[in-house]
Amino acid sequence: MDYRIIADSCCDMTPELKERLGVITVPLTMILGEKSFTDDENLDPGFMEEMKNCAGKIGSAAPSPMLYRDAFQGAHTSFAVTISAKLSSSYANAMLGKTLAEEEGADVHVFDSKSASAGEVLLVLKIRRMIDAGMQKVKIIAAVESLIQEMKTYFVLDNIDNLLKNGRLNKVVGKLIFLLNIKPVLGADNDGQITLYDHARGQQQIIRKLADTIEKSGRHTEGESLVITHCQNPGLAERLREAIRNRYHFQEILIVPTRGLSSTYANTGGVVIAF
Repeated sequence: MDYRIIADSCCDMTPELKERLGVITVPLTMILGEKSFTDDENLDPGFMEEMKNCAGKIGSAAPSPMLYRDAFQGAHTSFAVTISAKLSSSYANAMLGKTLAEEEGADVHVFDSKSASAGEVLLVLKIRRMIDAGMQKVKIIAAVESLIQEMKTYFVLDNIDNLLKNGRLNKVVGKLIFLLNIKPVLGADNDGQITLYDHARGQQQIIRKLADTIEKSGRHTEGESLVITHCQNPGLAERLREAIRNRYHFQEILIVPTRGLSSTYANTGGVVIAF
């Protein structure tokens, strides 16, 4: 059967990983003051520096339903993965695109990841493996929906300004983080919202506390995958991978740099894990 995997651009992937997994990316748009940037392979390399220097509003916009419709056309069956519906209208627009595409004969299932960044990558890895194993559509959907309910996503940011400005993080929590001068260990709750789980000071504590979340979650790791995404912080990502390898038995620990949308909110130095 002809399957296609579509993800919005919050699903952080290098060109090589996109090719390996056979993923079509539908871009979100980042807004810096009066400028807009499309989160695709042509994204201006100076985007991060522009964001750092931007004195105006910083935000983002979801892909249009028509962009999703176009991505769904031409395949017998499509699976789409979007950023949490609680954080963006990407899921809602993908559902509208699904309706438009199915009027023309397409067959589409859209997954609300209830996560972002590394969480979306983890779901795409799962979908690709099941497609390659020859699993039927109904079984793929059931398995991915189950993973979405069980999956854990945690992240540590050096800078939470953009999360606060755009209402992605509770302002009371943000004020507490500033007052205590700590690095927050944030994560997705069961509904796809961002919540504060812990805090850390210094890279060693960040590594230990992120690694600890795996044990505390009670999640089985044998033969499973874990994804680490990072915003211009490969050193921390590599150290975190090594610490996790020494404590657990994941089959694969994948490190991927963040793209434009994830970088907007993770900011320089941010690191995300999903398992």
